[in-house]
Amino acid sequence: MSFAHAFFILLIPRSEYSIEEFTKNDDPNNPWNLATAYNQVFDNGTMDSDPFIIQPPTDNTNMFVDYRTSLFAMYLFLIGDQSSLSNWSYKNNPPLAILIVLFSLLIVVYLMNLLIGLLNMAIEKDNNRILAEIELFYLLPHQRRWQTWFPDLINYFVNVDKTRDKVKEIIDKGEWRTEIFPEMRQKLLDKLNIQHNPNNEKVFMGKLEEIYIIISKLSEKQARIEKIEEHPKDELDELDGNEQKVI
Repeated sequence: MSFAHAFFILLIPRSEYSIEEFTKNDDPNNPWNLATAYNQVFDNGTMDSDPFIIQPPTDNTNMFVDYRTSLFAMYLFLIGDQSSLSNWSYKNNPPLAILIVLFSLLIVVYLMNLLIGLLNMAIEKDNNRILAEIELFYLLPHQRRWQTWFPDLINYFVNVDKTRDKVKEIIDKGEWRTEIFPEMRQKLLDKLNIQHNPNNEKVFMGKLEEIYIIISKLSEKQARIEKIEEHPKDELDELDGNEQKVI
């Protein structure tokens, strides 16, 4: 919209005109001055300076007369149609040439690459889901059985130190799930020299929870005892009241 507004300000006619009636003036943006004109050439090779025939202009001769058509002209320019700007001489209109270059650099190059980058990020984020949908809905049954596309084993090389750090990070976060491929996971831990026993951790967490409950109960009893020591009379009266209620 910014470029459409800039071209609209630059190329809008500055004087009054009419499409139905011939209007001659010095305005370079006047559609009658932009229309195709034919001059008469004499036998001696000279050419008449006044046009002999003028093709009447249309609403598309200068699409920057109206802001709505300016937006549409920018859309056409974006998809490669430069006819809306071909009626002006680029040599005599440096601002027009500068705007065209800026439009090509900022819109076509920068924004398109930005859009492609965002699209790639979205595809990488949902890559597994997209691959699963392709396998389920777009492949034929015999294609799903091709060993070249879907091998049973995939071998690849990884850095041992980086793998060890990543596995330790997963274990620390509690995301190491031993119920999925337990043997393979244990072999990986053995290869990386990582000691990890999830059963001991579960027992330890259970014991830790029991200790926390016991400490909480002891803290409540200690607070009760301290309260009795600070206000023994009030506590005795409260106990007597409770006994009378029971009786």
